[in-house]
Amino acid sequence: QVQLVESGGGLVQAGGSLRLACAASGSIFSINIMGWYRQAPGQQRELVALMYSSGSTNYGDSGQGRFTVSRDNAKNTVYLQMNSLKPEDTAVYYCYALIRPRVLSRGNDYWGQGTQVTVSS
Repeated sequence: QVQLVESGGGLVQAGGSLRLACAASGSIFSINIMGWYRQAPGQQRELVALMYSSGSTNYGDSGQGRFTVSRDNAKNTVYLQMNSLKPEDTAVYYCYALIRPRVLSRGNDYWGQGTQVTVSS
């Protein structure tokens, strides 16, 4: 009933930039947390950045410094601005959200299908 759809991934040269977007749709009462994880082949999924409803953020080691998470509450969309990209940033980036579908429901975890980011040397 709730879906997260990522966009903005692609191929970029090292040192370049990309802006990812994730739009939540469906039954949404509120979004408590929204952000990004990433996973490279053979590696565990790791935190990139999260934004809470308060506006506070939590950056993982992979996202701190070069990446910036932001959101547009009116569009139920979270963004990830990635600058100074490096080959080691190559991964599938997954959108994550903690969403309450209805006013009386508990928050549930939702994941997008992922968008591929490839950074060439």
